[in-house]
Amino acid sequence: MRKLALATCVGAAMFPAAALAQDDGCGEVSITEMNWASASIVTQVANFIMEQGYGCDVTIVPSDTVPAVTSVAENNEPDILTELWRNSTGEVYQRLVDEGKIEPVADVLDPGGVEGWWIPTYLAEEHPELTDLEGVLNNPELVGGQFNNCPDGWGCRVVNDNLIRAIDLEDHGIEVFNHGSGETLATSMASAVENEEPWFGYYWGPTVPLGKYDMTQVDLGEVKPDVHAANATPDNPDPQVSDFPAAPVLTVVTSDFGEREPEIVEFLSNMTFPTELMSSLLAWQDENSASGEEAAVYFLQNNTELWSEWINDAARENLSGLL
Repeated sequence: MRKLALATCVGAAMFPAAALAQDDGCGEVSITEMNWASASIVTQVANFIMEQGYGCDVTIVPSDTVPAVTSVAENNEPDILTELWRNSTGEVYQRLVDEGKIEPVADVLDPGGVEGWWIPTYLAEEHPELTDLEGVLNNPELVGGQFNNCPDGWGCRVVNDNLIRAIDLEDHGIEVFNHGSGETLATSMASAVENEEPWFGYYWGPTVPLGKYDMTQVDLGEVKPDVHAANATPDNPDPQVSDFPAAPVLTVVTSDFGEREPEIVEFLSNMTFPTELMSSLLAWQDENSASGEEAAVYFLQNNTELWSEWINDAARENLSGLL
């Protein structure tokens, strides 16, 4: 961990002249750091590139989804909201877009937040028929005869419960185990994979387990937005089958900032992390008890081909020591 901390300090001190070289081009910038791990990594990566590549004076604003959107509505700041989960923003977000106060500039996660039903990849390789719902239903014993469900009170529990009824999962010989917490759900996956046993259940990403364990998503069929929305209603009277759509996860800027700092907006519009990569970064962070800043350094040091494509030529020259 001392080496990680040192790398962070060295990385931040490598380019002082380069940062000064663009002081006239980029002024003060404020950016959210949402209070979950992947958002911290995104913010720290953006912070480093803006400061050391573009010469910005960056202020990081600790926040959460609702307070961040409310702050923009009331104060027109911070300038940048990143890892904004669109399905958690309510009506305020769309109103601000319609009023021209904010603009989404990128999907910061690609394809977004993922949800679904999963099996271990070693199981999928041994029994390819299990990679779709029909194969699972026809071979319940191969997945251990159990579906690992979300805890009560979670949104995914409502959707899963409706899917379970629509599929008649238990009539196909698959018992539903409702976990009491997210910890036991994650532990059940970990235990099964580490012992190369069957496991079948719900999970989402980016998360540590999907970064740590090689899992294959079971194809539930077509994504039907209206059906999925109806399945999010408790006790849906007519549940049907739809796979889970990816949740849009955005980088958003205020319109004033977009006019003031077009080069930064261009960089942000290119800054997209594959969801699978973000899960692997979270797994690395967890295994190393690392901070978001340290995980950002790890990303920058090991993914130069990706992030070097996000930036313009001047920033690329300033950051040439990392390329």
